[in-house]
Amino acid sequence: MVVVSNRLIHRHIESPLLREAYSFLREDVEIQSYLRMSNVMAVKRLSYNDHGPVHAKIIAGSALEIFKHLTTRVEPSSVVNGVCDYEDAELIVLLGAYLHDLGNAVHRVDHEQNSVVLASAPLGRLLNHIYTDDPGLAYRVKCEVLHALYSSNDLVSCLSVEAGAVTVADGTDMAEGR
Repeated sequence: MVVVSNRLIHRHIESPLLREAYSFLREDVEIQSYLRMSNVMAVKRLSYNDHGPVHAKIIAGSALEIFKHLTTRVEPSSVVNGVCDYEDAELIVLLGAYLHDLGNAVHRVDHEQNSVVLASAPLGRLLNHIYTDDPGLAYRVKCEVLHALYSSNDLVSCLSVEAGAVTVADGTDMAEGR
């Protein structure tokens, strides 16, 4: 049985690519500042549950778990469409899940669109560092991640398996009495 918690992510970040990306997410001052402000807006001002770093970590683990199960039966959309390979698709899920609520730092209304705006620069830094030999791949992966952020809105269709895993995972954060 899988337990959704802030420890689940550690089952899924075994590859050097995912470890490097996860380390970047946790240490990047810009991302962590936005997540902190997401909690100011959501928790302190709106009396919502956590939308900060702990939620990001929980959803990232849950999304990767869902993605692992989905891909036993279906191929990732980004792989089918020739965007990237399977490991890159996992990276899309990790980044999309971790960053999906960044936009709450600005406002809850339209936070998915704000997430796209706020995530763009740090994603560029990370992906350009990871894909130094293939800048085109960095831009393609970035588009897939931004799609996952934008389509985490219930009114927007997820057009990829990766984005779907992120959106479904967002509803699984009931850890520790949430």
